[in-house]
Parts: sequence; C-alpha cells; structure tokens
Amino acid sequence: MNDKRDLPFVHLLTIIHLLIFPLAILLFTNVLQGWIWWVVAALYFYMAQFYFKGRFGLMFHCLCHRKTFKPALQKKVHFYITWIVCPLFGHAPEGYFSHHLGMHHVENNTEEDSSSTMFYQRDSFKSFLTYFMNFIVLGFKETFEYLYRRKRKKLYTNFTLGEWLYILFCIGMCFVNLKATLVVFVIPLVFARFVMMLGNWTQHSFIDRSNPDNLYTNSINCINTKYNHVCWNDGYHIIHHLRPGMHYTEMPGEFWKRKDEFAQKKAIVFDGIHYLHIFIYLMTKKYNKLADNLVNINGMFDSREQAIAVMRERTKRCVISG
Repeated sequence: MNDKRDLPFVHLLTIIHLLIFPLAILLFTNVLQGWIWWVVAALYFYMAQFYFKGRFGLMFHCLCHRKTFKPALQKKVHFYITWIVCPLFGHAPEGYFSHHLGMHHVENNTEEDSSSTMFYQRDSFKSFLTYFMNFIVLGFKETFEYLYRRKRKKLYTNFTLGEWLYILFCIGMCFVNLKATLVVFVIPLVFARFVMMLGNWTQHSFIDRSNPDNLYTNSINCINTKYNHVCWNDGYHIIHHLRPGMHYTEMPGEFWKRKDEFAQKKAIVFDGIHYLHIFIYLMTKKYNKLADNLVNINGMFDSREQAIAVMRERTKRCVISG
C-alpha cells in the first residue's frame, strides 16, 4: 500500500470477503429452503446493506480519490473492487467514479451537476422525492450527456458499459434465481441510489443563494459524531470539496486550520449529529434541533434566532436568472 493509514481498508475488504461473499453465494444455491432461506436472506441484507454499506461505500469513495495501492496493483485492485465487490452494495460498475469525480467534484453541486440540490426546496419531503425520482429516471441520461458534452470519452464509455452490463446481468440472474437476485443485486441498487441521494441532499442542503458556487456555503461539516469513525471522516464535507484528494485522517486538522475562514463565511457546521439526523430535522422543519447542534464558530452568529434565519434562508430553492 502507498500509505499505512489505509490498512483498515484491507481489513474491511477481508471481512466482506469472509462474510458477505459466502452468504451471497449461498442464497443462490439450493442448500437453503423455505423459511430458513428468508432468515438467511434477512441476515445477509442487514449485514450488507445496513452494517457494511456505509463503511464500504465511503471506503470506495476514498479509493476513488486517492491511489491507495502500489502502481503494480492499483489498476487491478480498483478494477476488481469496481466490477466484483461494488455490485454487492448496489453500485453499478464505473457509475460512482464517473458521476462523482467526473461531474460532481467538477461542478460542486452547481447547475451543471445533474445531482445538484440547488433547484429544490431542501426542507420539503415532497421536493426530496421529486429530486430522488428525477435521479432514478434521468440520472444516467443527464450524467452521460454531461460527460459527452465535456468530451470525457473514457468516462462516458465506462459509465455506459458498467450501467448496461449490470442491468443485463441482473436480468439474466433473475432467470437463475429471482428472489436471490432481488435480495443481492436489484433491491440494493435502488437502495444505494436512495442513500446516496439522501446523503448528497443533506450535504448540500444549505446553500447561499447569492453565491451558490462558494464551497464554504454550499456544503456542511459534521464533527464529533460516531459516523465519522466508521465512515472515514465523511462528515467533513466542506473540507472534502475544498481538498478532494486529502487523506481522511487529515481532515479534522485542516478544519481547525481553516476555522477563521469558516466563521467569516458563516459556514454551517454541526456537532454531535450526522446526515441522517439533519435530514430528519429538515424534513420535519425542526430548525430548533439543528440550532441545538450548530457550531457558532468565533461567535459568527449574533444570536440563535439569526442562526436559524440563516439556515432557513439557505434551504430555499435557487433560481438562476437569465
């Protein structure tokens, strides 16, 4: 490995291969019958899609941003994870890399980003459902068109190949074992896209409409939460957009170094809660709960009421004139 700090990735991949792979294969065999199959299927789904999903997904996120392995292994390992491991967690091969690095980090949630939250009312569940359904129905088309317009041939070719081969693979496996295919591949695909859109929605729920491309004010940070310990400091989302290639262990220190800039921009930072908490508080419009966990860096807000007013303002949909 290039960096011993990434050794936990190998530990995680080892556990996944010892637990998730055997159970997935077992579900496609005739060894299990009747209610026993459903018990094992439920156990498998919980482990793969709830316990390991976040850990794996954010590990893969780190692998996409940094060359983790030595040159002789990097391409081979990344290819293996992308095409063999990712589908077990609902990621169509090549889709995440193409969308996330090829578009999201280039556009930073602005209008050219097909997963941008700008044009939605971000404390409205109806608006979120519209956002999610738009991504499910049009996400592939819009991402492909973006990559094609930017002449990123390798990305849009790999993106198309991965998406359609995965769909054809799922269709074919349905004829082998329908219920196992649904549990192992199809439902996780829909669930993964829901989770990713919920995460992106929350990470980019607070946007300064007067300056929507400002990285300090179109994203958030979540600090002092257990989520960061199991998902590689994913809560430091402002830092991640400022320094996409930064190692996850360095993000808290970078945040501390930039705290005066955070205060100057009135960047939104939450303490002790993570994205799911924030999503629920937004959907229920409990801005008082958000204010309870908001970090008032250097006294950047004069009062609790001002902080709530700023958060309410930043969840309003953005309208681009002209």
